[in-house]
Amino acid sequence: MPRLRARTLVALIALVVAACSSGPSPSPSGPPTPGVKLTVGLGYIPSVQFAAFYRADQAGYYAAEGLLVTFQNEIDANLVPKVGAGNLDLGLSDGTSVIPAVSQGIPIRYLATIYGQFPSIVFSKASSGITDANGLVGKKLGIPGKYGSSWIMLQALLASKNHTVGDLTIVEYPDFGQGVAVSQGAVDAATGFVNNEPVVLGLTGEPVTVLHVDDITPLPGPGLISSTKTLEGKHEAIARFVAVTLDAMARIQADPQAGLDAAAKTVDGLKADDPTQKAVLDATIDAWTGPVQQAGGLGAIDTAGWTTSIDYLTSLGLTKAPVTVDQVVRTDLLPPHG
Repeated sequence: MPRLRARTLVALIALVVAACSSGPSPSPSGPPTPGVKLTVGLGYIPSVQFAAFYRADQAGYYAAEGLLVTFQNEIDANLVPKVGAGNLDLGLSDGTSVIPAVSQGIPIRYLATIYGQFPSIVFSKASSGITDANGLVGKKLGIPGKYGSSWIMLQALLASKNHTVGDLTIVEYPDFGQGVAVSQGAVDAATGFVNNEPVVLGLTGEPVTVLHVDDITPLPGPGLISSTKTLEGKHEAIARFVAVTLDAMARIQADPQAGLDAAAKTVDGLKADDPTQKAVLDATIDAWTGPVQQAGGLGAIDTAGWTTSIDYLTSLGLTKAPVTVDQVVRTDLLPPHG
């Protein structure tokens, strides 16, 4: 993932997909085994960003593949060990969590990319004049805390211009209020997610600048993970789940309103005609596809990028033991592309 850029959200990729019928794609191989239960851990709270999962469930796509799917919401710190222990069959996590976990002996594997673009970003009002990492020097930057994907992303972003976090003032917002802090001028910039804080700020009419780490180091975005033991026992069912979920994503790319409708049925207080939620979903759809997914289809895994990311996290001292990409990633559960 190449050099740094600044850009304004929100761009909807209007991909026309051939799968516009009412049912899911064909099973990976043969008729489905009926009644396989899968418990899937998503993010901290129900959100429109999980619309593809909601749509696949509500439209009966999972059921048509013999899958009985239950969703749970978990913070990443709980989700990864629960997947590793088999308490969750699948979960969503990115490379900054998966690589350190595997290095610590947690037996998980990354199976399919959901976010082809790393969603953790730095954003600011365009009026701040911040257009790259050089512009952050001497400024106040808000962040939930000095941990996790946002913290790692920030270090990579600054390192691209030979800076460190010591070159700016870090203001912590454990309540995740850094977006409001930017809007109120309490900080000059903040970390956030490409489909959240900058979208909301931009809808107020405030021009927003977004700095992406994708072009500096290929930190793998959130994707589906499972444990090695679960994969041994439920390999075929998980392959079906992956295929159906990616199919639902493609359908929502072609018809975002279907995703909004599904989210409105799941998320308390969310309305299918809410312009803010539509903008968040549009930004989410955009983030599903990076260069590797453009070439290899939704879900495609950038194995070379994972190797680079392992090296980078190792350089930060975040791996307890040496890790190879084969210990972290599996591509055999992805459906054929083309």
